[in-house]
Amino acid sequence: MLLDDVIVGQYKGHSKGSKSYPGYTDDPTVPKDGLTPTFAAAALFINNARWDLVPFLMKAGKALHTKWAEIRVQFSHDPGNLYKRNFGTDLDKATNELVLRVQPDEAIYLKINNKVPGLGMRLDRSDLNLLYSARFPREIPDAYERLLLDAIEGERRLFIRSDELDAAWSLFTPLLKELEGKKIAPELYPYGSRGPVGAHYLAAKHNVRWGDLSGEDR
Repeated sequence: MLLDDVIVGQYKGHSKGSKSYPGYTDDPTVPKDGLTPTFAAAALFINNARWDLVPFLMKAGKALHTKWAEIRVQFSHDPGNLYKRNFGTDLDKATNELVLRVQPDEAIYLKINNKVPGLGMRLDRSDLNLLYSARFPREIPDAYERLLLDAIEGERRLFIRSDELDAAWSLFTPLLKELEGKKIAPELYPYGSRGPVGAHYLAAKHNVRWGDLSGEDR
């Protein structure tokens, strides 16, 4: 993993109206010059023929504008797309996506761009949506409820194995040592924002966009 494909951030104090939100270093237990990140975004690659040059973008952080977890599969653009001039630089209309929303409001949906019926050449986006709360009206257990029940019953399928944990640390430990050794200062971002600006440049570098820029209601 290259340092150029990693962004770390730290939330700072922010005021909105009459309400003030403290920054990470405002905590009395945190050093004022602390460089501990509260946000990270990274682009990873799998070195094989099937996934060559396909970026896997990940991000997580504290004090962001929303609390949710999801996986998005953004399909590549067709270079011979007949409708390219109709959507221009609007990536919402340039990209079809498969979204697996883990929490909150569990859902699986497919975002597709289709031609509006008629003689014109206008595109519109449609969602093929499986919203769990609508399809399955009974109460869905909270993630921790399910986790505790699995632990009691000895069900291990949703738990990380030791070899998976070793593989994760072998991937990220060199990066953490490099960040610490070079004393790289995390990019500041306001409490309650979408995170550091650098994360958006990272996504643009790999010609993708983060899902929280799509304007979808959550």
